[in-house]
Amino acid sequence: MKSLNRWVYAIIGVIVLLCAGLVYAWSVMSKPIGANNPDWTAAELSLTFTLVMALFCVGCLIAGFLSKKVSPKIYLFIAGVLFIVGFMIASLTGQSPAMLYIGFGIFCGLGSGFAYNAIMSTMSQWFPDKQGMISGIMLMGFGLSAFIVGKLYAFVTPTDGADTWKMTFRMMGIIVCVVLIICGVIFAKPKADFVPPTAAKKKVVREPASDITPGQMVRKPAFWMYYIWAIVVSAAGLVLVSQASGIATQVGPTVSDGNIATVVGLISILNGIGRVFFGTLFDKKGYKTTMILDMIIFIVASLILILAIVSGNFLFIVLGFVVGGFAYGGVTPTNSALISDFFGRTNYSMNFSLINTNLIIASFASTIAGRLFDTTGSYLATIFLMIGCVIVGFVVFLGIRRPKTESK
Repeated sequence: MKSLNRWVYAIIGVIVLLCAGLVYAWSVMSKPIGANNPDWTAAELSLTFTLVMALFCVGCLIAGFLSKKVSPKIYLFIAGVLFIVGFMIASLTGQSPAMLYIGFGIFCGLGSGFAYNAIMSTMSQWFPDKQGMISGIMLMGFGLSAFIVGKLYAFVTPTDGADTWKMTFRMMGIIVCVVLIICGVIFAKPKADFVPPTAAKKKVVREPASDITPGQMVRKPAFWMYYIWAIVVSAAGLVLVSQASGIATQVGPTVSDGNIATVVGLISILNGIGRVFFGTLFDKKGYKTTMILDMIIFIVASLILILAIVSGNFLFIVLGFVVGGFAYGGVTPTNSALISDFFGRTNYSMNFSLINTNLIIASFASTIAGRLFDTTGSYLATIFLMIGCVIVGFVVFLGIRRPKTESK
């Protein structure tokens, strides 16, 4: 079969990640679930998000480990099946959240991880000349999913409807499964002799500092310093994503559910924009400028949210979510581009999967944030948790160094 233009595969990739990224809509999706189960605590609901992030990383790892043996098409087919099974199981949730944990947390988390790795690793091969930019574009789709899915979900799932969310889950499972299977039929890797247009025109493309295996990578200090940075800054972003709906409701208790969903969705919109911006910035300015700017914006967002909670002014919530969403958009394209730039492209799929395991640890921040709210009754402690994570990120950043370029 003749390969299509690489930008066609990029469009397919964005569509797949729009589906796979729906797990980030949990903040909005959990509202009607919590309303129908008032005896469940915020921490119990937040554990669902922690599980989905952890299993997302597991799915990425499995897909990365077998990437040289299994076609990305197969992974998209598997992801489609996992999503429909996961949503169906979650829709059987009764008095306890156990089925929700298994269905949405485990099955949908795995499906999201499979789809994510298949798309990101393949698009890296299609665009070796634009690593940061293509990562940003792909991840924009992943981030915007939360806004699109969140709005649709809030529209068809009222919080006062008895278990209406269960029917919505079944519909979502069917739709996502069908879309992923159709995309899987079309999607493909580039051939071994593929040469990007920029290389054909003899434009200069920055070569990776090294081209090493996962085993060699994990022995590099640069990997572990960046890994810690990714954990703490991702944690700050996940705290915001998982608790956004609650934060907005605390500041604006009379604001309608639809408007809350719209405001929470701003995080996803700016997250998507931020991913393209920071990915492109990485290509042009490198990792130092990208990471420093990202952390500064995170601190600014946190201060705005503190002002919102203290003053009760809902306009500050809107501004805080805009700035915070933009900041969180800088983490994932930096992960993708830095791993390629520091450690090469030959083993990119597995190396990228390893760096993404930072989310397994970072995701516990959302559960901690839920526990802090249960204890204090306010989201101020949640925002201080975000600030603490970013401060640690600044300290760790000082120890990150690009490996010296190895002769080929």
